[in-house]
Amino acid sequence: MSTILRRLPPSEATGLRTGARHSLAELYRPADLVVLGLGVMIGAGIFSIAGRQAATTAGPGVILSFMIAGIACLLACLCYAELSSTMPTSGSAYTFTYVIFGEVWAWIIGWALILELQLAAAVVARAWGEIAVGAVANFGVRVPASGIVQDLLVLVILVLLTAIVALAARIGLRALWIMVSAKLLAIGAVIVVGVMHIDVANYGEFYVPPKTLDVAPATVLEIFYGESQAFGWFGIFAAASAIAFAYIGFDIVATSAEETVNARKAVPKGMIRSLVIATVIYLAVALVMVGLAPYTRISEDAPLASAFRAVGVDWMVHVIDVGAVLGLTTVILVLIVGQTRVLFSMARDGLIPRGLATVSRRYHTPTRVTLVIGLVAIVLAEFVPVLTMQELVVLGTLFAFAFVAAGVIVMRRRMPHLERGFRVPLSPLLPALSLLATLWLMVNLRVLTWAWFVLWMAFGLLVYLVYGRRNSLLASPNPPPRPVHGRHRR
Repeated sequence: MSTILRRLPPSEATGLRTGARHSLAELYRPADLVVLGLGVMIGAGIFSIAGRQAATTAGPGVILSFMIAGIACLLACLCYAELSSTMPTSGSAYTFTYVIFGEVWAWIIGWALILELQLAAAVVARAWGEIAVGAVANFGVRVPASGIVQDLLVLVILVLLTAIVALAARIGLRALWIMVSAKLLAIGAVIVVGVMHIDVANYGEFYVPPKTLDVAPATVLEIFYGESQAFGWFGIFAAASAIAFAYIGFDIVATSAEETVNARKAVPKGMIRSLVIATVIYLAVALVMVGLAPYTRISEDAPLASAFRAVGVDWMVHVIDVGAVLGLTTVILVLIVGQTRVLFSMARDGLIPRGLATVSRRYHTPTRVTLVIGLVAIVLAEFVPVLTMQELVVLGTLFAFAFVAAGVIVMRRRMPHLERGFRVPLSPLLPALSLLATLWLMVNLRVLTWAWFVLWMAFGLLVYLVYGRRNSLLASPNPPPRPVHGRHRR
């Protein structure tokens, strides 16, 4: 038992032994981190999730759902900010857990992050293909209904973005700046044009009386409650769990710590600023969409577009299409970057094959692991019905959130001497509230999702016992050198 609970010393987490923790090129500055966060948090969901939840679950109260989800994620963000300022490493929650709780728990979190990021990249790529085909059709171009075009588009976007991450980190950052700027312009147009057509009567009292649904309870909370409900306060809180999917991504900013100038200060600021900006934007779009049309008239398939059509502004559909395509492109790009850094850290620690931790001498990026991630994403997106699995992404993320919140409390007691570039205020109260809020969001997910998650984690634990435990660098008193090259500054 002692071997699987062995903890990574804090000095190892920041690379004092071999320099391996500092093998990635310094690439990001504070503004880049904000763009990185906005690149992954603001996707096509901004044009659809508010309308879908308003129409089916929360009514006009969806605006309150966004606030609740935003507050829950902000609490988690503050916890990530403290730990990333203490351990500025590309492993993020995986490395934090390794230092605080021990190796087996670190593996479990790393395995959950693999589920989150790898599956998310495939889910978003598949959604990107659907939206791209729909955007082309909205411009009057006939697209074959066989799905071949969509499959080809998914393949092209994944190959292109994987190549950018693997071979040209600087070009990827520049492309991210351009695409994020363009999608923010599209969102700005949605907000400005939408405000001019708002009917205040559509907001009502932000509350629709609860309605019992004639379906079997699906979530953990519904099974405990005994029935399925929509609308009312139950619906508002249930919608908040679904909306949390939209905010997921600020945690990926933490994976860029090794590549950030003055990471102890810059990473916390980048995470918090990007999340606050994203929350304000989401609330603005939600207010516009609910104000454009009664929630009963909002289409579940294309909510924001249908709301603009309801007020006679049909041309905004094309702006929404362009914004959605750009939005999902940046999401895929940042997800691949984040997944690359997490697996790179796990490989560097020996828990997965160390060869994946190789940094290319020519490109100064972890090219090998990036190509593996891109290949797996392609297989999942092309051959697995990933669009039915997005709740697994949420659960994997929330699982990591819970450990990070608990980690702040434990690390304050065990390692109060460590340098921190940021401290969660009112600790341990706010970390405890973050943990409770995370658990609340988790019990609002479906039991079926929990079943698949448990199976995935059980399989991961078996992999650790068979491979990771024996090959961990901490398993040997004289570990072999890590397969990396020196740090490069760009």
